[in-house]
This record gives sequence, C-alpha cells and structure tokens, in this order.
Amino acid sequence: MTATLEPDRRYTVISADAHAGGDIPDYRPYLPRDRHAEFDAWAASYVNPYADLLAPTAYRSWDSDRRLAENEADGIAAEVIFPNTVPPFFEEGSLLALPPGPDDYDRRWAGLQAHNRWLADFCAEVPGRRAGVAQIFANDMDDAVSEVRWAAANIRPSGGILLPPIGPGSGLPGLWESYYEPLWEVCEELGMVVNIHGGGGLPDYGDAEVARAIMLVELPWFSHRSAWHLILAGVLERHPGLHVVLTEQGLGWLPRGLETLDWFYGRMIMGGAAESSFFGAAAQGMSMTPSEYFARNFSVGASFLRASESAVRHEVGVERIMWGSDYPHSEGSYPYSLIALRAAFGTCDPVETRQMLEDNVARVYGFDLEALRPVGDRIGPTVAEVATPLAIEDYPTDSTCNAFDRHQVLRSW
Repeated sequence: MTATLEPDRRYTVISADAHAGGDIPDYRPYLPRDRHAEFDAWAASYVNPYADLLAPTAYRSWDSDRRLAENEADGIAAEVIFPNTVPPFFEEGSLLALPPGPDDYDRRWAGLQAHNRWLADFCAEVPGRRAGVAQIFANDMDDAVSEVRWAAANIRPSGGILLPPIGPGSGLPGLWESYYEPLWEVCEELGMVVNIHGGGGLPDYGDAEVARAIMLVELPWFSHRSAWHLILAGVLERHPGLHVVLTEQGLGWLPRGLETLDWFYGRMIMGGAAESSFFGAAAQGMSMTPSEYFARNFSVGASFLRASESAVRHEVGVERIMWGSDYPHSEGSYPYSLIALRAAFGTCDPVETRQMLEDNVARVYGFDLEALRPVGDRIGPTVAEVATPLAIEDYPTDSTCNAFDRHQVLRSW
C-alpha cells in the first residue's frame, strides 16, 4: 500500500542551513581573562567589512528571541546553524578566512573556541531546536580532536563540525594525507558529522575586480573538491561510519559529477589503460565506486532548492537531500520560505517532500522529530500548501533568493 499524507497535515520543517554568530562584544565573556585586554584593543580598532552585519537586520545573527519569532513566522521549526559573524581576532568571517599562521594561531584559536562556546549557549536557549556546527582549525590536530570531543559533549543536538578551509595557500597538508586520520577517527567514533559548506577552501584571489568575478565562478568547484579528495584518499573506505554533508553547494552538479568520478575510477582500475598505469594506485584500494561511497556516506544540505534541482532528486537520492533556508542571508528564502517550498516541491510526492524537509535532517543531525512535532503542528506549512505548484512568473519580485532564479540552469560543477 502506497503511503500518503493528509492535505491538512503540517510539515515540521527543519532547515539544514542557517547562520548565526555573536555580535563582537558578545564574545568577550567566552575568552580567557588573559585575552580580554587584547580583545578590547582588537574590537576597538576592527572595521567590519560586511554590509549585512552593519545593517539594521544584523540582530538576526544573535538575537535569539527575534530570530525564533522570524523563523516561526516563516514556518521553520528548527535549524542547523553554521557560523556567520566575525570571531575574535579574525579579519573576516571564518567561512572564508584562510587558516592562521604560526604567529597568529594561539589568539585565533581562542577566538574560534569563544565562538563555539557562544554557540553552545545560543543553542541551549531553545533546547532541541538548534543544532550548532562547531568550528575547528587543522593546524594542531591535538587541539582539533579535543575541540571535537568538547563540541560533542556540549552542543546538543550536534551539528557536527565544519571542515576548516584546506586548499591552495592554506599551508596545510592535502585532505588525502594521513595527517587528518585523528580527525576522521574521532568524528566517526562520536558520530560527528563532517560538514563542507560552500565558500570554503578558496585561495587568496586578491582584490582586483576581475579576480572577484573569477572567485565567484570558481567558488563552487573549490567547495566540491573536498568530496572527491575524501573518496579517492580512501578516508571513507577506512571509516565507513563517517558522515559527510555538502551544504549550500547546489544539487544539480551531483548526477554528472558522480558519473564523471565513476568514469575516472573505471579508467583507473582498467587493466592496460594509461590512466591505470599512471594514476590508478589509489583506486586499487577502493572497494566501491565513488557514487557508491557517496550513497553510503554523504548527504546534501540543499539550500534554497530550485525547481530544476528538485527535478533530479532521484538521481541524487531523495533520502540524502535536506532543504535549507540559509537564514539570515540575502540569498536565503526568508520571509518567503513557503513560496520557496512551493517552487521546489510543488510537483513532488508529499512523502518525498517530508523526507527532504523533516526525516533526513532529523536523522543526520540527531533532532528529536517527535519532540518537535507540536511546533510543526503549530507553525508548519500544510501538505496542501506546499503541493501547490508555483509558476516562475509568480516568483516574488523583491527577493534575491536563489530559489527564485528565473533562469533555471543546472550548474555542472
């Protein structure tokens, strides 16, 4: 018998992608006392370069009550929280910042830990409704492992960890190096999700106008590449229980991307092929194809999912897709999340929609879905509302959300 959902049943929507962080003064109490004077001097001279953190709506990153009210008005019951603001002793937000050098490590590590402890308290203000993603550096693996253990014990539900930017110019070993084994081991042991968020791993492009344009075009590729680094390095072969989430990187690139990885893998294990002779040693230690590792070990935080992307959901796997609002960013769906859900899921089977809005994210991040159900029953959109298709001409004209892209092109990387 085919499962169905009643039209008046409300979804308990959990956003798999949201951002928060303390206002700069908020971090001071979370720093060691011997850092307070240094912090005061840094905060007094720091000029925030981000328009959204200077706007009247900046409160959305740290005002717990107002944030909760806006999310509820938008039909969202719970959220996975990635960083947003500038931690102590950083020049920019930590998603884009390059790792610290030896001379700057200690104070920036203290700043990152301050953010994690602020986040733990922020999540605890509404128990069970915010899963905080902890930040680490990879410069000192003992520090990183210790912080993963702290986060697993203190941030509940746990959003896992954000894989730090590791790319050209980072000064860190490639993800394929054994250097990272202690990190994979502790994350697998504790069930800590390894999150790879869009925007990480970029090189320093400089400030030239054309360089910024090139950065925008190449940004997705640098975000995606960690996935095949982990697969080809055998990390998922050695750690079958490790779970990796690709967030805010789009969805449309995955079917062809996985097909391409499988093609390369096939050439690398093909006897007599040049690819096998010169490049195939790593593939010999893999017991599965790249797409099979993806099916077992990966999920996708499909922020502001577009209609063209939801059309390929079966190629990616409905059980691996988690919708996200990207609140409070300007490309996010607030305050039009219901309309965004209609655009993405209006033609989908409601049972599949429930998986992508509720079940998958609750399973991956450990939300208690039944405990959240009364909230969803109070504020969530109904099955009938979401199942009302939205024509492109009906997209809101005052929204810059990517869900309302009128040029529904599937990105290839």
